[in-house]
Amino acid sequence: MSNGKKPQGAKPTVGERPLPQETEGRVMALDLPNSPELSPEMQVYFDKCREKIGFVPNVLLAYAHDGAKLEAFAVLYNDLMLASSGLSKLEREMIAVAVSSVNRCYYCLTAHGAAVRSLSGDPVLAEMLVMNYRAADLSPRHRAMLDFAVALTEAPWTIEEEDRDALRDAGFSERDLWDISAVASFFNMSNRMASAVDMRPNRSYHGEARGLPEAG
Repeated sequence: MSNGKKPQGAKPTVGERPLPQETEGRVMALDLPNSPELSPEMQVYFDKCREKIGFVPNVLLAYAHDGAKLEAFAVLYNDLMLASSGLSKLEREMIAVAVSSVNRCYYCLTAHGAAVRSLSGDPVLAEMLVMNYRAADLSPRHRAMLDFAVALTEAPWTIEEEDRDALRDAGFSERDLWDISAVASFFNMSNRMASAVDMRPNRSYHGEARGLPEAG
C-alpha cells in the first residue's frame, strides 16, 4: 500500500502533459450532412477503399455531402495519381508532399507522407519531404521535379521557359511536364480546401509504414 511518498531519487513532476490528439471519428469542422446515398460507382469505390486499405479516407467522407462534388473529386484524383503516366506513383506522391509542405496542410502531409513511406519503403525520405525536400539526397530528376512543383506553389507567376527547360534537361517529356504541373496544381487546391474546413486525417495514416529497414 502506498504511503503517498515518492521513491527516493524520483524527479519532481513539472509542466503539463499535452492532451491526447485523438482524431478518429472527426472528419472536418463543417457540419454538413452526408449525401442520402452514394451513387453505385461511389459505393463500389468506398467498398474498394475498405477492402484495400481498411478504411474510407476522410477526404472522401468530407466530399460525400454532395454526390456530384464527390464524384468529380474522385475522378480527377484517380486520373492524376493512379492513371498511366511517365511519373511513377511514388513520384506523384512526392510532389503531393512537397507542395503540401509549403502549404502546411496537416491532412495531406499526414496522408501522403504515409503514401511516400509505403511506396518508397523509406520513412526517412518521407520525413525529409515533409519538413524540407532540399535536405534529402535526391537525384537530378527528382530535385528538378520538386523544385518546379514548389516554385509553382510559392510563386506561380514566376514560372518561365527556363523552369520548363530545367525539367526537360532532367529527362522529362512534354507530357511529363503537364503531369507534374497538374499534380502540383491539384494539391494546391486540395490543400486549401482541407485547411479551410479543418479536414482531419484518418488515424491509421499516422502509424503506417513507420518501421526502418534493418541496417546492412
